[in-house]
Amino acid sequence: MSKIKRLIQSYSRYIEVPWREDAAAAQRVIFCVYDETDERRLRAGIDEFEIVTRQAGYGWAGFDLTDTFAAWMASQRYAKSYFQNPHLLPTLLPRYLPYIAGEFQAMLKENQVNTDTVVALKGVGSLFGFLKVKELVDHLAPTVKGRLLIFFPGSFENNNYRLLDGYDGWNYLAVPITADKVF
Repeated sequence: MSKIKRLIQSYSRYIEVPWREDAAAAQRVIFCVYDETDERRLRAGIDEFEIVTRQAGYGWAGFDLTDTFAAWMASQRYAKSYFQNPHLLPTLLPRYLPYIAGEFQAMLKENQVNTDTVVALKGVGSLFGFLKVKELVDHLAPTVKGRLLIFFPGSFENNNYRLLDGYDGWNYLAVPITADKVF
């Protein structure tokens, strides 16, 4: 059985457990951690995550981060100048997170997300080098009243997450799910 199928099974076992209503925002976050080389396989199997979520009696809403940087940059008045002088980009990057948050809020409203909905974020790897996943999760988690599911290409060891295994990770209170187990 593939690692992605095992990840779906691990997620299924977790999502079937009744949810606590009094959980803090950080405790309502779920990280499905998978090897970054399995990104395409995971994306091909996202519908299966939705199916098991709905079978457990919960709603589903998805948000894709993959193209958000390109859309955000294209909306900038001086985008061409930033491409010609990329060393200036760090002065603009602090506005990227508010852009994502605005798009995310619009999606929540459009999908009428409530306390019985799993909101799934895919494309997290596209943030690498622009924004830390921890910052994004800290910003978005309080706005999701149900569960925030992060499809996380990287690793989880000793309570430490590492995006794309590219730099030092961070500790987070989220529930980590891997192909082998739910922690």
